[in-house]
Amino acid sequence: MTQRVLVTGATGFVGGAVVQRLVAEGRLVPVAGCRRSVSVPAGAELAVTPSLGPEADWSSALQGVEAVVHAAARVHVMDEDAADPLAEYRRANVEGTLALARQAAQAGVRRFVFVSSIKVNGEQTAPGSAFCAVDAPAPEDPYGVSKAEAEAALFALGRETGMEIVAVRPPLVYGPGAGGNFARMARWVGKGVPLPLGAVTRNRRSLVGLDNLVDLLVTCLEHPAAANRVFLAGDGEDLSTTDLLRRVAAAMDRRARLLPVPPVLLRAAARAVGRGEMARRLLDSLQVDISHTRETLGWEPPVSVDEGLRRAVVPLVG
Repeated sequence: MTQRVLVTGATGFVGGAVVQRLVAEGRLVPVAGCRRSVSVPAGAELAVTPSLGPEADWSSALQGVEAVVHAAARVHVMDEDAADPLAEYRRANVEGTLALARQAAQAGVRRFVFVSSIKVNGEQTAPGSAFCAVDAPAPEDPYGVSKAEAEAALFALGRETGMEIVAVRPPLVYGPGAGGNFARMARWVGKGVPLPLGAVTRNRRSLVGLDNLVDLLVTCLEHPAAANRVFLAGDGEDLSTTDLLRRVAAAMDRRARLLPVPPVLLRAAARAVGRGEMARRLLDSLQVDISHTRETLGWEPPVSVDEGLRRAVVPLVG
């Protein structure tokens, strides 16, 4: 019998791509977990799922399911407006995730793959260093805290029930349909907007293309060595902000218009207008060491950075 895999957040950026990949491969049947009745790709099944929270009933969606890819979450936003952001993140990402996982274990699910975040490790790395899978968690914001707490709760549940847990921590994910800062910067580059980032050449940022992340998640569904481990995701090539923008421009067959403003001035200006977090993302380093992922799973990112960027920007210039 073909294994059925529940993919939560199946209308989202990552979850939707996982469903498409499983359909294309044809070995596993994706059960697309969606909050409302929508059309799903041929070869997938639809499961209308509840909102992510502690009282959610997942019993219908979990019927006959052997594995779960949990991509649904209350996602990180730059301008959070909740009165108590940590409480809101905990309700969805910790309590909601644990409710799903408990019911999955009771339903006989063999493996639970959790899409976590590199924010569990922290927000930045020192020059020449990189986050590793064995590093102690050091989240700095409510979203990262919620993901760290969810991981801890899931691994405890796995020890209690025998359900295999896999946590995958991606850095910034880019690809077709990506939103946020990546999409904004790509559009500015495509329109030829001058950007004051031509001197940000000493930082290094790890990214992961959508196709590479999906490939890793699918690998983690079945690989025997993935059970009860944490894996960091990445493309295997780290870029400075300047280099990233130039390569985005090249993917669009354009030339980036970058002004060489010293990073110290950019940082000061950003802080003056309350944009310190944005400056940190653009000017600081955040590197991820994926050697443990490669060695444990025999995995290599199948798509190069340049090809991933080309795929990401095609919808923006087409």
